[in-house]
Amino acid sequence: MKKLRINLKGWFHLPLKKLDWYIIGKFIGTYIFSIFLILTIVVVFDVNDKMDNFMEHDAPLKSIIFEYYLNFIPYFANLFSPLFVFISVIFFTSKLADNSEIIAMQSCGMSFNRMIIPYFVSATLIAALTYGLGAFIIPQGNRIRLDFQDKYVKKNRTEYAMNLQLEVDTGVIAYIERYESYAQTGYNFSLDKFDGKELVSHLTATSIQYDSVTPGKWILRNYTLRDMDGLREKVTRGSEIDSIIDMTPEDFLIIKGQQETMSSKKLAHYIDKQRTRGVGNLKVFEIEYYRRIAVSFAAYILTLIGLSLSSRKVKGGMGLQLGIGLALSFTYILFQGVSSTFSVSGNIPPMLAVWLPNILFSFIALYLYFFKAPR
Repeated sequence: MKKLRINLKGWFHLPLKKLDWYIIGKFIGTYIFSIFLILTIVVVFDVNDKMDNFMEHDAPLKSIIFEYYLNFIPYFANLFSPLFVFISVIFFTSKLADNSEIIAMQSCGMSFNRMIIPYFVSATLIAALTYGLGAFIIPQGNRIRLDFQDKYVKKNRTEYAMNLQLEVDTGVIAYIERYESYAQTGYNFSLDKFDGKELVSHLTATSIQYDSVTPGKWILRNYTLRDMDGLREKVTRGSEIDSIIDMTPEDFLIIKGQQETMSSKKLAHYIDKQRTRGVGNLKVFEIEYYRRIAVSFAAYILTLIGLSLSSRKVKGGMGLQLGIGLALSFTYILFQGVSSTFSVSGNIPPMLAVWLPNILFSFIALYLYFFKAPR
């Protein structure tokens, strides 16, 4: 039985050589090619599926291309990045093994541990790109894409909400009887300020409209402000006034896919803010926040699995390794979806739910590395 030992000596001090750059080029090139190939098929099927909706709602060709598909392609590519990594490693490593190139490398003194370095360099580049796109760039595109879908494909947005109440600051409670999203306007608004258990201010307005130009700015119409000082009360009335209130329309209505339109920084702020207010049902937002990190880290795990599986030359070519790789990659994506679903509907913490696939596949990667990889 082999000893479970990894020799890391020299891993992080060796300069990349010509052979390393050759492997990195093959890895990244195959990764890009697999994305292009699979996305071409996906886009064709998506066009076929949504063509009737486009025609029914008279969607302009320019909007279809630049608002929908120009944002759909990077979203889909980033979402299934683990699948593309796995396919890339299995495909080009099996080809290297089938052409006896790995045997030649080992006969020249390159150990399997040393061969992992260019693979992990490539995985690092892909992981950084995946996280950067998912955390900062793609959310902006998702907002445009979802707006297009809502207009020309299928409405997913909630148009209004009733009886909204939330704490916008310490001891400050806001209430809106009805809020309409299309006009960003609420009706029968009240804002109560407490000092301990004592009410010190009561503000009412027949309507309140959000000013999207200035964050937190609301326009109150037909308002009445009552300031209480013991038994005294000061009443102020007016037709319109601007006020800064720490709430936004996103606090009232949670639309399907809303978490995908927020950058990671905005997601973290939104989760903390809503948790402070005591708002429930934040798991979908927490899952999205942790998923972006977990999926990026998965590049290392799936690279090690793919390399360990496909670095041996076997009879029959690369078909068996490619089949096993595809099965494992789809299992990973399926497990990721199932664990996230259990988190939303059950009691699994969101962070644990998104990292469970990585934990399980880490054990698979270590088993394949120690017992199946060539030495």
